[in-house]
Amino acid sequence: MDETADARGGAPEVPRGVLTDFGGVLTTSVLASFRAFSARVSGAPLLLERLFREDREAGELLVEHECGRMTAAEFDRRLADRLRAKGVTVESSGLIDAVASGMRPDTTMLRALRELRARGVPVAIVSNTLGDNCYQGYDLHDLADVVVLSSETGSRKPGRRIYRTACERLGLPPSACLMIDDLEQNLRGAARLGIRGLHHVRTEETTRALGEMFGIDALGGGARGTR
Repeated sequence: MDETADARGGAPEVPRGVLTDFGGVLTTSVLASFRAFSARVSGAPLLLERLFREDREAGELLVEHECGRMTAAEFDRRLADRLRAKGVTVESSGLIDAVASGMRPDTTMLRALRELRARGVPVAIVSNTLGDNCYQGYDLHDLADVVVLSSETGSRKPGRRIYRTACERLGLPPSACLMIDDLEQNLRGAARLGIRGLHHVRTEETTRALGEMFGIDALGGGARGTR
């Protein structure tokens, strides 16, 4: 977990606001869902991760879609084309929904978020949008004071602009905020603005760290999460 001490070398100051990722923090693992889909269609669990990382066109498609410059239907069609070029044939209609179908709510993290807000800690959801239905079943504006989505802002993590927008909407300087994310590159992006990071690996560790940070016993109910 990345926790930055203050300039005097002492314990880190308690943040005044929290920024949190959506998929992989407030839900079960995005990568686990990607890997389950990849294994189903190809027998290779890392297929999609490698495709987005190593295939330049696939990576560009992801950026364009997450920034709201490409519809989900177009993204599905062109992603299916890239998979076909790798020898994997999939149905293009509803492809990204199928990829994300393994994600489930992390009820402990959702409860922890509500408890933080009940204690007066403002919360922003900062999320890279994937597909038209990734937030279906969630009332984001009920979960957080501020919602900043890549598809609406035209910027995505780990770029600085999306974090800056979230801090501005919370009315707090970046140095007063904490970012929770399951991807370390997103925390590094936030750190470039001076935002402190908390790497989410296991729910019980994240809620414990948040509880200690904000002085809240058994944050989220003290139960094991769903990750």
